[in-house]
Amino acid sequence: MTVNRSIRLDAVLIQAVIAGALSFSHLHDLADAAGQSGWKAWAYPISVDLLLVAAWRRLRTARGDRAAWAWFVIALIASLGANIATAGLLDLNAVPAWLRIVVAGWPALAFLGGTLLVHTPADATPAPKPTEESAPVGLHRTNDTTPELDTAPKHTEPAPELPAAEPAQEPTPVPASVPPALLDHARKLADNHRATTGTPLPVASLRTQLGLPAPVVDSIAAHLQLA
Repeated sequence: MTVNRSIRLDAVLIQAVIAGALSFSHLHDLADAAGQSGWKAWAYPISVDLLLVAAWRRLRTARGDRAAWAWFVIALIASLGANIATAGLLDLNAVPAWLRIVVAGWPALAFLGGTLLVHTPADATPAPKPTEESAPVGLHRTNDTTPELDTAPKHTEPAPELPAAEPAQEPTPVPASVPPALLDHARKLADNHRATTGTPLPVASLRTQLGLPAPVVDSIAAHLQLA
């Protein structure tokens, strides 16, 4: 496996060198025919290849980046266009004016594309958080995370009988708060009635003597423990 892998990588590397050299030469010839002679003709292939590589690296980190795809296609068209133009379809001794304009404006276009690809942040979409999947009813998971049907018989025991619920006892009403002065006055009335008659003061009589609403008198009677 190691030998085959090394041979395949070497073949790809040789193919890449041949394709790069031919494309580089075609871009140089086209730029030279368009009036960019000397060192300028050699700079054009480098500019096209650098823009192509920058766009490709951006696509590897952000696959959905439309700007990276656009600049990749522009650089690819420039490279393929030079290869096709130098294949005999274009007279390099009489290059049309529009092609001269495109070649002359390419450095500014390539600089703009490279700057945007390098300094513009990619639209990073957060990856969805993994959610823990619950096992379906009647299934259990083994060590290899493969759900298997649980066919083992299950013994169900009868539910224990619950004791009968006792009737709820009504809560004892808590007497409302009564001002101490009013409570002392009512206590004196109750004591005088007990001392005179020997019996507890009826609540109705207390209500008549105090002249207060029934809820207030009932609360006083509860504090005094009157029947």
